[in-house]
Amino acid sequence: MAGLRLIVGLGNPGAEYLRTRHNAGFWFVDALASGQGERFGFDGKLHGEVCKLRIGGEPVWLLKPATFMNKSGLAIAAALRYYKIEPDECLVAHDDLDLPAGTVRMKFDGGHGGQNGLRDAFAHLGHGKFHRLRIGIGHPGHKDRVTPWVLGRPSAVDEGAILDGIARAMEILPLAVAGHFEKAMQQLHTTAGTGNGERGT
Repeated sequence: MAGLRLIVGLGNPGAEYLRTRHNAGFWFVDALASGQGERFGFDGKLHGEVCKLRIGGEPVWLLKPATFMNKSGLAIAAALRYYKIEPDECLVAHDDLDLPAGTVRMKFDGGHGGQNGLRDAFAHLGHGKFHRLRIGIGHPGHKDRVTPWVLGRPSAVDEGAILDGIARAMEILPLAVAGHFEKAMQQLHTTAGTGNGERGT
């Protein structure tokens, strides 16, 4: 399988959403960019902010859709077309209610799990054959509390756990960029703080 050429972080634009759980995907790509001293710039034809950097010596585009979460697929599809990148060369980083804060998982293909950004990506691409980085944010315990939960700020403890998970994901990213996904997943899913080491879930 080819390596990664595009990494998309999902979230909502605007200062009021900056530190919310739903913006964990933005946190990830922001950390990648700032780690290399790079900045995002808005590109209207891509419906979002973009940044180019090198990971493991390979050029990779970063994308933050400016469409709000439930229209993320518009920006993803536009970037894939414009840069002539195949979906299986794309990693979408997003918040995940089904994983506790601090747990991060990588997978390829599968369903959208009710995540609205992924749902819209499916609608625009017609499938889900792209890589995902699932960044755990925990669950409020009842479905009626999900919306205020994802649009709220995590506790200091949970925010620290999420950032630790993002840091671990950044460490294995060069492997994924090079196309070594199994090795990347094995390392990510068995590092401290990520539960029982299950693979590809």
